[in-house]
Order: sequence, then C-alpha cells, then structure tokens
Amino acid sequence: MRSRTWPILFALALLAVMAFWLRLKVGGPLTPGWNQILEFRMQRAAAGLIVGIGLATAGVLLQCLFRNPLASPELLGMSSGAGVAVMLWQLGAYHAGLGIAQTGMANIGAGIAMPGAVGALALTYLLSQRRGKVEPVTLILTGVVVGIIAAALISLVQQLLPDRGVAASRLLLGSINDDVQWGGIAIAGAVTLLSAVWAWMRGGALDVASLSDDEARSLGVGLAWLRVELFVLAGVLTSVTFAIAGPVAFVGLVCPHLVRLLIGPGHRVLIVGAALLGGAMVVFADSLVRSIDLGSGRLPISVLTALIGGPVLIFMLRRRNGVE
Repeated sequence: MRSRTWPILFALALLAVMAFWLRLKVGGPLTPGWNQILEFRMQRAAAGLIVGIGLATAGVLLQCLFRNPLASPELLGMSSGAGVAVMLWQLGAYHAGLGIAQTGMANIGAGIAMPGAVGALALTYLLSQRRGKVEPVTLILTGVVVGIIAAALISLVQQLLPDRGVAASRLLLGSINDDVQWGGIAIAGAVTLLSAVWAWMRGGALDVASLSDDEARSLGVGLAWLRVELFVLAGVLTSVTFAIAGPVAFVGLVCPHLVRLLIGPGHRVLIVGAALLGGAMVVFADSLVRSIDLGSGRLPISVLTALIGGPVLIFMLRRRNGVE
C-alpha cells in the first residue's frame, strides 16, 4: 500500500489541476473583455477548490471522531444546522430593517453559520448515545432526523420572510455564488488551509483515536481534548464552505471513503488525498453545471454531488449490513 501512496496522491493532485484548467475553459471562447471573464472563472474555480477541500477534510475528521465511515457534514445535520443559523440571521436582519442578503460570502460570514453547524453536530451526538456509546447506524439515523427537523425550521423561517424567503433561499441552493470575490476567497482559503494543516499535523493522534478508547489512552492520547478539536475544526470547515456555496452534499462522505480504499486509513495521507479529490470533484461539478443549460437556470452543484454520493451511501450501508 505504501509503495503506491505517492503515485496516487500525485494522480489526485493532477486531477485537481485538470479540474481547475477545465473550469477556466468552460463557458465558451474568451471574447473582448476576456480578462474580466477569465478572472470570474478563476474566482469560481478557486472557490470550488476551497469548498471541496473543506468538505472532504471535515468528512475525514468526523469519520475519525465517531469511528464511522458514514459520518459527513450533511448526514450528521451540520449543513442543515448551518442553514437554520443563516436563515434566522436573515429573519433578524429583516426585522431590524437591514434587508435581505441574497449572496453568500459577501454578506454572510462563516461565523454566522458555525453555531448552527456545531450545534446540530452536538445535538446529533447527544441524541445518538446509548449508555455512553454511539452505534454507527443510530448516529446516521439521528443525524438524518436532525437534518429533517432543521429543514423544517428553514421552511418555517422562509414563510416569515417577504416573498416567502425566495431571495434568502438562494443561499441554500448548494451552488457557488457568482458574486464571490478575491477578498472572501482569500479569507476562506486561509481558514480552510490552516484547518487542514492543523488536522494533518494531528494525523498521528487521529490514527490512535481510531482505536478503542482504552488503547488510545494507553498510548498517551488525550481523547477529550482531541474530540473538542475535531468538533471545532469540522464546524469551522463546514461553515466556511457553507458561506461560499451553501449545502453541497456527499463530498465529505464520498472522497474520504474512496481515498481510504486507494491508500489506506493513515490519516495524514488520507487528509491530503481526500482534500485533493474533494477539490477536483466540486470544480468538475461546477464545470459541468456551467455546461448544462436547462432553460430554467443552472443546476445546483449539490444535485450532481448527490447523484454520485447517494449510490455510494447505499453501497456502504449494504456493505456494513453484510448485504452483497
């Protein structure tokens, strides 16, 4: 497995570069004013990389935290929880006379989404415990229920906003915002990169944390503090990606799982590989949706990622239950 780790990581890096290059080409040939068009495409490609890297890294951290390969931001209710926080902020801003923000990074910071994401994760964790233990399937089912309740709350808040929250709901489409600017991209990229580097530096501790609690403690790993770190990092990464693109499903599930199959469970290489694959996946998806014109508007990225991730989730569930 070790002998093929670096070639696979190189291939994933090349895939991410190809995805970035393809995104610069999608949309037809450059016309007069090409520099503005190229800059717009570069902004979207960079934003897509950040979203993919953030979600894939968050997926790795959550799967380590719960020792469950099915854990991901959308299945544990984090994306929906972030949506609730953003919509409540919109409702408060409307009643305060500030109007409705229709865009992501320019007006909605990750700090607004983070309490909702972390709160939903904490609620899922607490509700899924039985006698101090968390069963993998119970965790996922609880996360799905928390997500459904959060989606209902989002719908309720939308009804309280003008025009039934049509403008505000654009934040929840799961698509990279067209107005994302270099300033927001730089901030989001720095936060995402620092979080991913911190997770990589803790790779050895993550490997040990994947063992039983007794084994981890005997090897000197402070599980309580490490779990707090994982909670916070997963919440930060989910919130940053939500601020750029809204809820993009299944990237945090599919990418860690596929990379783990290719190069094994070591968390340092897993974080790097999943981040590269996640960035490539989101940028490729954005290129594809920009190439498809249905006449009624662009498809959200989350539609394509769900079409990929849904079957993978079903396969993983059947595999865990011993069904072939």
